[in-house]
Amino acid sequence: MKKCFFSLAVIAMTLLAMTACTPKSDNNGVNNFQIKRGTNLSHWLSQSEERGEARAKHIQEDDFARLDSLGFDFVRLPIDEVQFWDEDGKKLPEAWDLMTFAVDQCIKHHLRCIVDLHIIRSHYFNAANEGGANTLFTSEKAQQDLINMWYQLSDVLKGYSNDSVAYEFMNEPVAEDHEQWNQVVAKVHKALREREPQRTLVIGSNLWQSYETIKYLKVPEGDKNIVLSFHYYNPSILTHYGAWWVQTASYKGKVNYPGILISKEDYEAAPDSIKPMLEPYLTQKWDIDKIRADFKDAIEAAKKYDLQLFCGEWGVYEPVDRELAYKWTKDMLQVFEENNIAWTTWCYDADFGFWDQQKHTFKDKGLVDLLTKK
Repeated sequence: MKKCFFSLAVIAMTLLAMTACTPKSDNNGVNNFQIKRGTNLSHWLSQSEERGEARAKHIQEDDFARLDSLGFDFVRLPIDEVQFWDEDGKKLPEAWDLMTFAVDQCIKHHLRCIVDLHIIRSHYFNAANEGGANTLFTSEKAQQDLINMWYQLSDVLKGYSNDSVAYEFMNEPVAEDHEQWNQVVAKVHKALREREPQRTLVIGSNLWQSYETIKYLKVPEGDKNIVLSFHYYNPSILTHYGAWWVQTASYKGKVNYPGILISKEDYEAAPDSIKPMLEPYLTQKWDIDKIRADFKDAIEAAKKYDLQLFCGEWGVYEPVDRELAYKWTKDMLQVFEENNIAWTTWCYDADFGFWDQQKHTFKDKGLVDLLTKK
């Protein structure tokens, strides 16, 4: 009798624990993965050559505590295939440990986390500009490799609550035809749903997650645990002014905002090679209404599918005049607020960021104040 009582007690305690750990959802089976403001922890487990001690020290617990104290409620965590698997597909343990460390710290410090598979060997969003080639959309093997990567990520992450962790299964697709991306979306979605029926999945549109192409995205029907994502860096002549990797890098004239961005005089003084790319800025007025108009298709798509809308990347390069940067940022934040659009800035501590890891201080307190204003 004593043994039986003990067994029943253990069963009761186990059921209670399972209930406490079960992700909360409403009556329609929708997760409580609620997000509003966040930032990208970029150039750590993605787009970085750091390894070993340097990588381990790059992002630490105090970073997550800081984001929580500032009022951020989630982070987007970009990760790259080359950091997690070698060329033979073997796991590289250090990166996996850092990823789970990041997720654990998010949970400890009241932050939700989107794990974003940012760059894979068969697809890089900037391949065309750097002499590379994407094979993802023409190779069945590459598509299965993508699914297999998510199987392995799911094996590690599936124990985390659906209310705390979401998966973004690829960043900024660049397919020649929108239907190519739609087919990959359908395959990966099906594969993940067989493993994790209710995990929140973040899905973006073709051509660099553009707001212009979201109307062509075929969203899996009947799945309410999806977040629609787009990215926005327009006007790039402002947000990327002085950036060496953009086509207008040689432009040294003045940029205005709001209003007409470039004067006729500055246009005439610019190198002839970039004038075709500058011409739109001579006539198009850029202001909050232009941003609203650009967001229209994305907003309508979210309403059509009754899904959360999320701007996963937006921001201004550090050398850009701060007065202009702040004016644009204020307008972006207002449009986000008007339309209940969640967002993560690009980024926390890299060349679009607000935190200086070396000096352990804010490098742009004015930007932080704007982003965290209640």
